[in-house]
Amino acid sequence: MPTVSERSMVKVADEVWVATALLHRENSEQPDFAVEEIVNMARREGLTGGALRPGVYVHVVQHCVANRHPNPGRYRMLFETAAGRRRLYRPGDAYDPEREGGKITPVPEELPPQYRGLLDWYRDWCLVASSRARKSDPLLALRGSGARLWQAEHADDYVRRLREGWE
Repeated sequence: MPTVSERSMVKVADEVWVATALLHRENSEQPDFAVEEIVNMARREGLTGGALRPGVYVHVVQHCVANRHPNPGRYRMLFETAAGRRRLYRPGDAYDPEREGGKITPVPEELPPQYRGLLDWYRDWCLVASSRARKSDPLLALRGSGARLWQAEHADDYVRRLREGWE
């Protein structure tokens, strides 16, 4: 259980990130979560030791969502996959340009020690997701496939060979 000083220093955005990361880690097969699921996880986890802070809901809905216009928060901690659905933001996800440079993960020193391991889990989760996306995307799978075309012959020879037999 976080100490009183640890509770007071946890930012609302970091609390939202921790709740979402815990949901992902515990439900690895689930791609995203309803806003209410994230809010309920934040409530259950009790990161601040008291009642759920009023700002948690608005952070899940707006302030932390990378692909929504900032109003006023510029965080890029969550990604809206569909109306009312969120997952953790991953590098490479689309985001509103006005959120450029916005915070993506909590600062380790600003998290209670028992949650700092989530940052390592997140890094690995992003790598696995990126690898899966490359393998499943047919266009990304073509990357580099034409590299050998120009290694074997000069471009003029290649075009000449293609045109053989033309009248």
